[in-house]
Amino acid sequence: MWEYMERRARACAQYILDTGCTVRACAAHFGVSKSTVHKDVTERLRGVDRASWRAVRQVLDKNLAERHLRGGDATRRKYGRAPTGTGKPPAGTGKPPATAENAGDAAPVTRRP
Repeated sequence: MWEYMERRARACAQYILDTGCTVRACAAHFGVSKSTVHKDVTERLRGVDRASWRAVRQVLDKNLAERHLRGGDATRRKYGRAPTGTGKPPAGTGKPPATAENAGDAAPVTRRP
C-alpha cells in the first residue's frame, strides 16, 4: 500500500474515533469521496492497524444503526414538519382536504361513449 494511503486511513480513523462522525462527514472534512473514506477505514486500515479498525468498525456500526433516525430528523428540518403523530401534513404540501366549501372546485369529468 502507498504511504499516503496509509496516512490517510490512519487520519480518517482517528477523526472518526475522536468525533464519532459519519463517513460522509469525514469525507467532507478531508476533501475526499465517501467511497475513499469507506475503503480506507474498512479495508486498508484492517491491514495497517487492527485495533483502530475494530474501534472504527464499532462507530460505523453505531452510525448505521442510527441512520434511520438521523434521516427522519433531517426530513423534519428540511420541510418544517411537526414531530410524527400530529396527523397534520406539513404546510404547503399536497392538496387541501376536501370540505363542503371546495367540493365543487374540481373540473367536471367528461366521458366519451
